[in-house]
Amino acid sequence: MLNIAIFAKVHDPRCQGVAAELVTWLKERGCRPLLEAHLARHIGHAGGVDKEELRQCAELVIVLGGDGTLLSVARLFSGREVPVLGVNLGSLGFLTEVTVEELYPVLESCITGKSGVTERMMLQVVVTRSNCELARCDVLNDVVINKGAIARIIDLEARVDEHLLTNFKADGLIISTPTGSTGYCLAAGGPIVQPLMNCIIIVPICPHTLTNRPIVISDQATIKIVVKSSFDEKVYLTLDGQVGVDLQEGDTITISRARKTTHLVTSSNKDYFAILRTKLKWGER
Repeated sequence: MLNIAIFAKVHDPRCQGVAAELVTWLKERGCRPLLEAHLARHIGHAGGVDKEELRQCAELVIVLGGDGTLLSVARLFSGREVPVLGVNLGSLGFLTEVTVEELYPVLESCITGKSGVTERMMLQVVVTRSNCELARCDVLNDVVINKGAIARIIDLEARVDEHLLTNFKADGLIISTPTGSTGYCLAAGGPIVQPLMNCIIIVPICPHTLTNRPIVISDQATIKIVVKSSFDEKVYLTLDGQVGVDLQEGDTITISRARKTTHLVTSSNKDYFAILRTKLKWGER
């Protein structure tokens, strides 16, 4: 394994320091570090590479930061079977499960082909307006429809495989992958789902009807959400918490399992439940 792409939260001095050390470590082992251009400028590394070239050339991707940084990289590399190693330099990370202290032992395993890799499902999201495609994106974590800061409760008609699920009257709606179940989905009262399960989670945000509860459906289902709120209300679609689309009355959001997947490097020193206990501080008083 020679071409190793490095991404980082560029404005974080700690990430910059680790990235600089990582470049030296990789070169000493005969690897070719490829730095995203913005990061290269911040650490004074000559020869930054644009994202499209990184996508084509990388044989391993290292992400220094938090889950947000990894999500943007996951969308960039979706569809390529390139392992992504997430190193947590944030405060709470479920995707970036490797610590800085574990970085080099895990990376050594990656280079020698001994590391574990899990394949995570993604969701394909298509937004249409008046039968014309407005936006299309694949996401690893979640799709969120929510209201503006001063908007009233929004109305959303939800269908699963053309069968009416319900008309949600709520502050919004989250459609999540199992990987995203520990994100906004969890904060809104959704279930924690093992990330390798094949399912889609639907969680209403502060529903007006208290019997509207989270529901888990098959990953083979197609979900259609139609915005029923009036034009004077602000409604937004957010993809992985990073890509935003303004919605209007009558817009349709179609969500299904994507053909593309994300491959994440796992640490052999911990299992998923150990990560949950650590991150959520289970068992602590």
